[in-house]
Amino acid sequence: MADSPWSPARIALTAFFAVDGFLFAAWVVRIPDVRSQVSASHSALGLALLCLSIGAVLTMPMVGRLCLRYGSRPVTVGSLALLSLAVLLPAHAHSVATLGAALLLFGAGYGGANVAMNSAAVDLVAQLRRPVMPSFHAGYSFGGLLGTGVCGLLAGPLSTAWALALSGLLGMAVTVGAGVVLMRSPDAPLVAPRRATRGAAGGPADGADAADGDAGAGRTATRLLVLLLGVTALCTAYGEGAIADWTTLHLTDDVHASSAVAATGYGAYAFAMASGRVGGTWLSIRLGQTRLMLLGGLAAAAGMLVAALAPVAPLAICGFVLVGLGLANLFPLAIARAGEAGGPQGVALASSLGYGGMLIGPVVIGFLADAAGLPLALTTVAVAATAAALLPLSVGRRFR
Repeated sequence: MADSPWSPARIALTAFFAVDGFLFAAWVVRIPDVRSQVSASHSALGLALLCLSIGAVLTMPMVGRLCLRYGSRPVTVGSLALLSLAVLLPAHAHSVATLGAALLLFGAGYGGANVAMNSAAVDLVAQLRRPVMPSFHAGYSFGGLLGTGVCGLLAGPLSTAWALALSGLLGMAVTVGAGVVLMRSPDAPLVAPRRATRGAAGGPADGADAADGDAGAGRTATRLLVLLLGVTALCTAYGEGAIADWTTLHLTDDVHASSAVAATGYGAYAFAMASGRVGGTWLSIRLGQTRLMLLGGLAAAAGMLVAALAPVAPLAICGFVLVGLGLANLFPLAIARAGEAGGPQGVALASSLGYGGMLIGPVVIGFLADAAGLPLALTTVAVAATAAALLPLSVGRRFR
């Protein structure tokens, strides 16, 4: 029998997602202070921040293999412990090189935690027999909002070292408490990769060679499925990364909103995304995952066109709210389906591609903005959202 919908394991895993978002927000709020501390230019800081991404991307495939060997739950606990310790390090860097080294370790903990948590969540979703993956990502979103608010308020009274130390202490406390609950809860069965239907019909064949051929074709089809889902995650994260870095600048420079209004616009987008994830499970049950992803992607595309081209701030902010609601469940459902298709390694591949989308989004928008203006550059988010809406239609027909 499946666990109750809000079992201790689900609550503990949601706490892990929330503290992951909190710790990342705690670091982001202090980036300007750390930059001054190491006397970094814009380009030097960019190189240091790239180390965070490198650490995450290099770690993700390895963590997928560790989850297969040791189980997702212990790897989740270990990754969050590493992240809680690593968040302290940037405050003690006094050169760009040492900051890069600190962020390499921070990225390893962050990337490892995301693969391990999502792998554990995929197993728990199968055990509960309910599409609850969006609720875990809602925990991440609300953890990030809480981290931004709390750590922003503490930016004045506390030094960077103290603020990150307290954040790391909170992270370690949650890791220990939630880890005990998660490890003591009944194990969720490891999700075995599902077979995908072959593209061409063929008659039955005899012998071991035919069986090996079928197995090879099944593995190839599964890899293709995971790749398509990873591209869906990439398209979604492209929009998330672009909006995170360019929303306030667009609202101030192009729509001529005040700084306060611009900050409110991004806050409205972030809250809409978190709220959309809260309702993601209910919508997945009522509409089905493929239809929810289709409607969400199309809504995000429409909202982005409004946000990018609107001449006044209130209309642009409404567009950003629609983008947040539309994108909310695309990434979690893509990762969940990649885990269903390919197990922990499927989660690792899709997460790596998704993380890559979050990295390239701001960069592509920046180059396009220089060439054609920021409003037109932001319309590429609508194109990516449309692709993220349509790709799951192809994926949905290939499972059996």
